[in-house]
Amino acid sequence: MEKEEKTAITPTRQEDYSEWYQQAVKVSDMAERSPVRGCMVIKPWGYSLWENIVRELDDMFKDTGVKNAYFPLFIPLGFLEKEAAHVEGFAKECAVVTHHRLEKNSEGRLVPAGPLTEPLVVRPTSETIIGDAFSNWVSSYRDLPLIINQWANVVRWEMRTRIFLRTSEFLWQEGHTAHASEKEAMERTKLMLDIYAKLAEEYLAIPVIKGRKTEAEKFPGAVETFSIEAMMHDRKGLQAGTSHFLGQNFAKASEIKFQSFEEKEEYAWTTSWGVSTRLIGGIIMTHGDDNGVILPPRVASSHVVLIPIYRSPDDKPKVMEYVEKLGLELKDLFYHHRKIRVEIDDRDIGGARGWDWIKKGIPLRVEIGPRDIAKDSVFIGRRDKSHREKISMKRDQFLKEIINILDDIQNNLYENALSFKKQNTVAVDGGIEFYEYFTPLNRYKPEIHGGFAFSHWCGATECEAKIKEDLSVTIRCIPLDQESEKGKCVCCGRPGNGRVLFAKAY
Repeated sequence: MEKEEKTAITPTRQEDYSEWYQQAVKVSDMAERSPVRGCMVIKPWGYSLWENIVRELDDMFKDTGVKNAYFPLFIPLGFLEKEAAHVEGFAKECAVVTHHRLEKNSEGRLVPAGPLTEPLVVRPTSETIIGDAFSNWVSSYRDLPLIINQWANVVRWEMRTRIFLRTSEFLWQEGHTAHASEKEAMERTKLMLDIYAKLAEEYLAIPVIKGRKTEAEKFPGAVETFSIEAMMHDRKGLQAGTSHFLGQNFAKASEIKFQSFEEKEEYAWTTSWGVSTRLIGGIIMTHGDDNGVILPPRVASSHVVLIPIYRSPDDKPKVMEYVEKLGLELKDLFYHHRKIRVEIDDRDIGGARGWDWIKKGIPLRVEIGPRDIAKDSVFIGRRDKSHREKISMKRDQFLKEIINILDDIQNNLYENALSFKKQNTVAVDGGIEFYEYFTPLNRYKPEIHGGFAFSHWCGATECEAKIKEDLSVTIRCIPLDQESEKGKCVCCGRPGNGRVLFAKAY
């Protein structure tokens, strides 16, 4: 009987997906919990990944006329109260500052002192504070459009947290725009959704479904919310990015008015859009395996690690000279318009080095020892292949082929994820079949269920709410690319005009 191969992570994804995820974050050395409840410390390997995502996304933004700015972390409480639906949507997640200094009490302990005249909310999102600035910047149609983005941190006091996916503080970008017409604002809303889809599919190798949110799921205060939805390896959905058409709601709340070409005073039409460090969690849960993380080359923290191998101290100088020279040549190469990022790992910990880099998800591991040098060759392992699968390649050939190899890994990850999504996406028409599809296959593992279901919905919020209560399943989005199709709601049996995407989600 063949012995079962030991994996780097225990438990495996199949045994306990939630715990596997926590262990994958840990062994990849991406992040760790902080002393502050629900917050995280993003370590260099994880932060490098975020920096690469930021660079790619920021370039795409700027190509469409986006300008970066920065706005205050603190928002006066009165600003949130201006837009009723907005404050109601975020009220339970707000962290509030009420004092501005500390003093020692009679027992010598530090206590808050100096109460503020108006409490300050720590930024959960910035529509209101940016709206206030826009109201000062806009007076004429000539001042429009305003297309502003900020890279920042936000605080949402979550009850249940998980590193990268849902934390009390996280990093993100939030774009905010003001336009002279409804049409122009809607075009910007959909343009940003397309950019998020491009980032996800072409850079993160995560296939997504673009769609519109239901009334119950849209952003508080928005007229329309659009999102990209991805499938994780446990077949749950992940909202990977959102773009909101705010209409004139926030413009009226913040008094963003302008003199039109016809010399009439009008309210601007606004949008907002954002993605966050949640994308890192999405990468882990889309591509990771039971040995750890697998990073898509286009955003990977580093592309290749060179691992010198030597049996005696006498071999080290020659091996290191060869490795360092190869490293410099690799760093001069460009992969997808940026220089190749190279690591050299000469730690004296034996075979553990290779396993460390497997767990970290680096696309390529290159081992080089005296025998390889004698043949002017390198020994290569790809992270998208079995750790046992390695090939020898001539050094010059490797330098010529590395770009193609990285592209092949990128494409392979996307195709694997797309195939998985297709295998676990079905059209379900009957109510009984729908409930069976989302009923746990194993009552001890409620996260193991069907996947994505495209089913009919009558449009009633009560049906949406009942399905959520019964199954913890939500309408992730109403896909943008679907055609009108007659059918019966899987909850009540009344007519529906098209299929919506149902899934359990993070």
